[in-house]
Amino acid sequence: MITEVSILPIQSVYSIDNHIITATVLHEEPLIMKFEHVLSDEECQVFIESAASRLEKSKLANKEISQIRTSSGMFFNENESPLITLIESRISSLMHIPTAHAEGLQVLHYEPGQEFKEHYDFFGPSSPSSHNNRISTLIIYLNDVEEGGETTFPTLGITVKPVKGSAVYFEYFYNNQTLNELTLHSGKPVIRGEKWVATQWMRKQRIREGY
Repeated sequence: MITEVSILPIQSVYSIDNHIITATVLHEEPLIMKFEHVLSDEECQVFIESAASRLEKSKLANKEISQIRTSSGMFFNENESPLITLIESRISSLMHIPTAHAEGLQVLHYEPGQEFKEHYDFFGPSSPSSHNNRISTLIIYLNDVEEGGETTFPTLGITVKPVKGSAVYFEYFYNNQTLNELTLHSGKPVIRGEKWVATQWMRKQRIREGY
């Protein structure tokens, strides 16, 4: 039974600017959902091509390089291209939070053996960013991974396989911190092929100017 109202209105189909996204609930509280057809194949390819030449060694939210996260990544600037503006608007509508609350879209690239070990997306109480904490995440898979690279929620026994254009969504805004901690998750090591994802984090309060 859901005791706290979710941010996202739960539906099986979302129609956003004539773009049809289908959804499956993987867990109710905390809310975890799998979306299909968030991006088209063409949009996924443009994301990869736009990001490829701008990749740097991934860092944690505190700007430090760590063996917890062994990928490469980059951030798009807000509204830096018509595609970014279009996708940010679509994601904002899907996540049910204004774009003003969105961090910049991040693209991550994982080669064989690279992973993101178990972690939380929200900031701990000692972090300077915790005053305007993250409240939800959308991870969009930009390619099919030959083997490995699954997103797992170990405490809940949930595993999501990367499928091009699909996404996994989860919330951690709850007053009950135990619920937030159930969103502990990881990106499993890529075994064969490579893995590309785009990630959107939403904050509790406005983080962008001009909206």
